[in-house]
Amino acid sequence: MARMTGGEAIVDGLLRHGIDTVFGLPGVQVYGLFDAFARASNRLRLINARHEQTTAYMALGYAYATGRPAVYSVVPGPGVLNTTAALATAWGLNAPLLCLTGQVPSPMIGRLRGSLHELPDQLATLRSLLKWAERIEHPSQAPYLVARAFQEMLSGRRSPVALEMPWDQFSAAAEVTPHDPLPLHPVPVPDPAKIAALQKLVDSARGPMIWVGGGAQHASAEILALAERIGAPVVSFRTGRGIVDDRHPLGLTIAAAYKLWSETDLLLAFGTRLEVPTLRWGALPPGLKIARIDIDPAEMRRLRVDVGIIADSADAARALAADVAPREDARRAAAIAQAKADAALDIRKVQPQMSFLEAIRDVLPEEGILCDEMTQVGYVSWFGFPIHRPRSLITSGFSGTLGAGFPMALGVKVAHPDRPVVAVTGDGGFMFASSELATAVQHGINLVTVLFNNSSYGNVLRDQHRLFEGRDCGSRLRNPDFQAYAKSFGVPSWRVTEADGLRAAVRQALAANAPALIEVITDIRQEYQPWEFIAPGRA
Repeated sequence: MARMTGGEAIVDGLLRHGIDTVFGLPGVQVYGLFDAFARASNRLRLINARHEQTTAYMALGYAYATGRPAVYSVVPGPGVLNTTAALATAWGLNAPLLCLTGQVPSPMIGRLRGSLHELPDQLATLRSLLKWAERIEHPSQAPYLVARAFQEMLSGRRSPVALEMPWDQFSAAAEVTPHDPLPLHPVPVPDPAKIAALQKLVDSARGPMIWVGGGAQHASAEILALAERIGAPVVSFRTGRGIVDDRHPLGLTIAAAYKLWSETDLLLAFGTRLEVPTLRWGALPPGLKIARIDIDPAEMRRLRVDVGIIADSADAARALAADVAPREDARRAAAIAQAKADAALDIRKVQPQMSFLEAIRDVLPEEGILCDEMTQVGYVSWFGFPIHRPRSLITSGFSGTLGAGFPMALGVKVAHPDRPVVAVTGDGGFMFASSELATAVQHGINLVTVLFNNSSYGNVLRDQHRLFEGRDCGSRLRNPDFQAYAKSFGVPSWRVTEADGLRAAVRQALAANAPALIEVITDIRQEYQPWEFIAPGRA
């Protein structure tokens, strides 16, 4: 046993779980924790931000880009509530994220006396959002509960979790028994009978299609081996991008996959909710069979399937590839190649967004990472920006979290300081966290941010005009001079209006190896709407 404060016991637990970076914003209730961070500064880096929401978004970007746990810490009450959009996004992305927060003093919990930052029931609020949340009542409990937090966060379907500690216990000292990481819960083994049933469906299918989502990011090799064995295209959208390289003959975006949809008779899904083909593509093809592989048993109740296998995506893909018959179907291969070629031509009309994305792709190295945002170029990147590796397109997924892109990208760059990272954002979303340019400068986070400025929440403005007889309300924006704004932080910046200028600016910004801002002036009236490729059944 060792004598530690509550804050020191938590930090010891973080270090034992391999955490070397924490994102945080200090305040009175967590002084004891942040003092423990300071005492461990030779082993633990703290990156402080200008807003609580950014600490959580940066940690989320770090977790999503690496697949490893990330940690942030803020004060309770309004502080932790400021981070709940990031927690909800992390839940949607299945990201391993730990929120560390405080509480009112121990004697005041539950008394509703108006203690500083008190909530009616903070723990219940967190539990309504997260997979698991708990309170550390005393320093002696910290080692085990930190280990439990990581166990829950990383077992089964990964998900964000939270720990809170009363204000007084962070600085209270007690005899503490350190705790090493707990074993993860057992991974469900693919049911041989279900694998056999799926093998029969695969062998009899004429037009199988594989769909992959964020739950299969780690299963790239196994899924590609299965796809090559049966000659099936692998389709991805947002969180699944890069599991199969878009340059591979079987790597398809949704724009190409939709051209094969009417001839698809088996949909084989790994780690995906299948939102696009089941909700966005209209009626299912006649006779379509659906098989899902997911580590979360609850997923099998959310969509009717012909075969549902509760297993890790890599394990199931490996088992299935060992059983299915290999096939060589020249007609099917030609159809897939034609769909890819036709889609590549079709999406060229999505201008000027495609020209801007092509400019970025031309300059961004293969190992580079693109971070999207809820903006026109971000939408088009989901099908129009070639991705070559898993976790190389960073997105808020189905959450569609406006304002998450820039701060998440900062966390991505912290996680990968030696890889080029480019964030694309709109003027509306960027201003949610634009003050974090200061954080980028302070901590040397050399992110290149491409800001598309159309002085509006562009998609909202266009929809309002289309749906409400040309009226708009709340969608037009008055922006600062972004060049002067960047200069005020000491950030180099560029202003361009077309793709060639963007190409040159991105090249210069990456070479500068510093936080950089590139402003692209656009006009929403001249942008081609991308919805026919994202939701053709509803467009």
